[in-house]
Amino acid sequence: MFTKVTDDSGQLTAIRTSATARQILDNPLLNKGTAFTAEEREALGLHGYLPQEVETMQSQVRRVYRQFKEKTDPIDQNIFLYGLHDFNTTLFYRFCAEHVDEVLPIVYTPTVGDAVEKYSTEFRRPSGVYLSYEHRDRMDDILGRYSDKGKDLIIVTDGEAVLGIGDWGIGGMDISIGKLMVYIICAGIDPARVLPIQLDVGTNNQQLLDDPMYLGAPHKRISGEDYDAFIDQFVTSVEKHFPNVYLHWEDFGRDHARSILERYREQLCTFNDDMQSTGIVATANVISTVEATKTQYADHRVVMFGAGTAGCGIMDQILDAFVDSGMSREDALSRFYIIDRYGLVVDDMDGIPDFQQPYARKRSELAQWDVSDPSNISLEEVVANAKATILIGCSTVRGAFTRKVIETMAKNTEYPAIMPLSNPTSLSEAEPKDIIALTEGKAIIAAGSPFAPVSYRGHTYEISQGNNAFIFPGLGLGAISVKAKRVSDGMIRAASKTLSSFSPLRKGTGNPVLPPIHNANQVSEQVAIAVARQAIAEGLSAINATDDQVEQLVAANRWLPNYVPLTR
Repeated sequence: MFTKVTDDSGQLTAIRTSATARQILDNPLLNKGTAFTAEEREALGLHGYLPQEVETMQSQVRRVYRQFKEKTDPIDQNIFLYGLHDFNTTLFYRFCAEHVDEVLPIVYTPTVGDAVEKYSTEFRRPSGVYLSYEHRDRMDDILGRYSDKGKDLIIVTDGEAVLGIGDWGIGGMDISIGKLMVYIICAGIDPARVLPIQLDVGTNNQQLLDDPMYLGAPHKRISGEDYDAFIDQFVTSVEKHFPNVYLHWEDFGRDHARSILERYREQLCTFNDDMQSTGIVATANVISTVEATKTQYADHRVVMFGAGTAGCGIMDQILDAFVDSGMSREDALSRFYIIDRYGLVVDDMDGIPDFQQPYARKRSELAQWDVSDPSNISLEEVVANAKATILIGCSTVRGAFTRKVIETMAKNTEYPAIMPLSNPTSLSEAEPKDIIALTEGKAIIAAGSPFAPVSYRGHTYEISQGNNAFIFPGLGLGAISVKAKRVSDGMIRAASKTLSSFSPLRKGTGNPVLPPIHNANQVSEQVAIAVARQAIAEGLSAINATDDQVEQLVAANRWLPNYVPLTR
């Protein structure tokens, strides 16, 4: 329906279309609304479809902001912004770019969790691709519809483990859409070259199965060999139709997330946000903590409360940083502790998942510990006996970091790093204001959701959000820019180090461990450059380029939310 016109340098100069006036207005990638120029209205036959006044984009942004602020309920703001996105994509992203602090919590965490829960009742128009298990024989034909359009990025979910709220089946589509929005807002991925996909394999959420308005497949989730075969069929079809695509897995359940990533990470350029992004951000926080406190990695003991796929994925990344500092893997592992629903994971427990096994403590190591029940060693007991200096939460257990736990952390070290990363806000392991008060303002804090600044003893503490938006957009842009064959541990390490370099805490310019979220665009650009360079250094890039050329490649692959002339 439309063709991009570029100059000799590859810059977009115009879009040529054969679409009718009505088709143009109905296509959010082409529509400019009241900003179509007089010349465009004449050439495209738009007279009569629009008010006479020709507006600038800035005038449109001011109107959108007024309409946005008229909505006081975050879910109403989410619905409004999704409607704008589906009407005028360029205007939506310009608005988001200019109001990123206010917009990201609405299109992404925490509000997206509410949108997921209301997906079927608030459904307005289909977005993305829905691949159901029942129609698996049509999968190749369905994905084939998009192969001629070219896609750089696919986000896929099966909706089993959405944020901290669990299995929401087909509602997971809003997560894929929201994540794509963040890619575009923060890194400038071209919105015409992305594709959100929902794998509908059923749901084990009885509330959804009992709801007559539920739009997904009304049966329990498929599992076992049937599930694995469906995933394999999907990956095969993706490789066939989108051979250079960056495939992002989102919110898959504990039993599948790690196995899927391990199965395919050497096969194509693929990434699991839950296992890897949060780990990268948490690792950047740890790097910043070590640097800012002028300590050594050997001085620290790390405790993870919540030993699922996400929690252990985070530990994997932090462990890699310890080893990268020069420590042996065995020595590093001796400083790591993970806690699940049965307490500290110890090697003599039954049924320890493979991803927990490296972190399982030997029972003999705990002989001198002071505990009330050796078969279920609590978080409080682990923090006290292990002399923890870094505490991370991925449990979705509200208030799990109790007064006693936080006070013990403050006794263990002068500047304890405490990261309640569970989201949404209602599931956070601790309130930052309590952490600050109980550590007399010395804690280094990163939360999973946004929190307001905290005033304590005449000082204002900005609370860093350990937001994946600092990482996955830039990582994706870097991989796409050099057509990376896969995402390596080295590329992930480069992303962590780059994010850490932006830390106000590390620079001595403020108390937050992470930069403000409105800097995400700048951070993403530098993460992309570092990741692209690392891919080239490891021979994983289909494009060979010098350092200067890498910057040019990244810049050339960034889409900007500006109107370009539309012609016949």
